[in-house]
Amino acid sequence: MDLVPRSPDMPRVAVAAVSVVRTTLGVCVLAVLGYTYVVGVSIDGANPFNYFGYFTNLTCLLTALLAVALGAGGLAGRRPTPAMDATRAALVASMLVVGVIYNTLIPGTGTAPPWVSTVLHVVFPAAVLVDWAFVGDRGPLPWRRLWLVLPYPLLWLTVVLIRGVTDGWVPYGFLLPSHGLGWILGHVAALLAALLAAAALVWALSRCGGISCFLADPRTLDPEGDTAEPVSTVPDHQDLLK
Repeated sequence: MDLVPRSPDMPRVAVAAVSVVRTTLGVCVLAVLGYTYVVGVSIDGANPFNYFGYFTNLTCLLTALLAVALGAGGLAGRRPTPAMDATRAALVASMLVVGVIYNTLIPGTGTAPPWVSTVLHVVFPAAVLVDWAFVGDRGPLPWRRLWLVLPYPLLWLTVVLIRGVTDGWVPYGFLLPSHGLGWILGHVAALLAALLAAAALVWALSRCGGISCFLADPRTLDPEGDTAEPVSTVPDHQDLLK
């Protein structure tokens, strides 16, 4: 019988530990976002569209929700779906941009308490990067799907720019319509270039086996130590992304 390589399965105890950490991290970040929103009501008002109009807040919200979903699925014995892998990759890339831009270009800005900024701009981006790089429960992403990182930030930019023109609200000063079209397009192009660079790193890291290679369940290994499984007529979930 022909064999095809696949990602090794981690022991159940390792899967459970990773799932608990993901769920706990996601819940903690959701709590931080909720706390910051409530505290900021007296300053910025209660409009959630303003609060989650910030790329950091919205990206942290979506990433935290996905972390909880991944954790719950792992505890229930379900492996991530191809859609979850692709979504996770795009959000990890966005979180990298959040962390890098804040910590290099605009450190210490904003009205949030310093500890909140540290959690959202340092701890959480670092945690999702470590998770992606070192927990190998995702297969290699095809390079021709690198564009999957773009729809989310493009949708965010579209909504924010429309709001800037219609009601004058933008989350960041460089998006103010008063700067002119050329200024805005230049910054948007730089942002998208940074996202694609982050995505290239994420896609490259998806080819690393992570700790799953070291904690592989022996039952998933062939006699020579390579992971393998019988060829099936049912396509592997990673093939659906190709």
